[in-house]
Amino acid sequence: MNTKKKFIIISFVTLLIIAAFMLNQSEHESEFKSVLILEEPIQLPDFSLIDHEKKPVSKDTFKGQWDLIFFGFTNCPDICPTTIHTLNLIKQKIKKSDFEKTLRIALVSVDPERDTPLVLSQYINYFGDQNIAITGDIEEMTKLTKALGIFFEKVFDDYDNYTVNHSAAVLLINPAAEFSALFSAPHILEDFIDDLKKIMDDYL
Repeated sequence: MNTKKKFIIISFVTLLIIAAFMLNQSEHESEFKSVLILEEPIQLPDFSLIDHEKKPVSKDTFKGQWDLIFFGFTNCPDICPTTIHTLNLIKQKIKKSDFEKTLRIALVSVDPERDTPLVLSQYINYFGDQNIAITGDIEEMTKLTKALGIFFEKVFDDYDNYTVNHSAAVLLINPAAEFSALFSAPHILEDFIDDLKKIMDDYL
């Protein structure tokens, strides 16, 4: 199957997923402004990756705190650094508001070939502390992206250089290591924060 057909199929599936989210979202229209809530949270799959400090990462890594996951890569020129910067602002504002819940930002690289732990360490630390950046074997990475409906694909130019097309949404993972909500771009800071606090407050 060629790249164009793959893209069309993935786009169609993505639209179906968003439509399902929107159907459920209609029940929350008056309550939430910027987030799509999953009616049934999706448990993270079994996978084995490493973080920017070369520590093992599995679904257990995501238990016990809230995580905002973004799938991107360090050579991304605009969307990735802008999104991670925004997420760090959200994290800092929540922290300053004396909100009791623990929140972490997790960057999962869709370019593990270039995004080594050293590269990721230099990158993620620029955006604040106590965050995590993840890389590793592409097959293990695919286990995670497929389970969460995340698309990514290498795209080469005429000079054999490449970039990576990827989903730009931010996923919220609850303390039980479940994908529970999706924030689509563009991210309006105050709406994002208000919705995030409501979700975390309502969590059992």
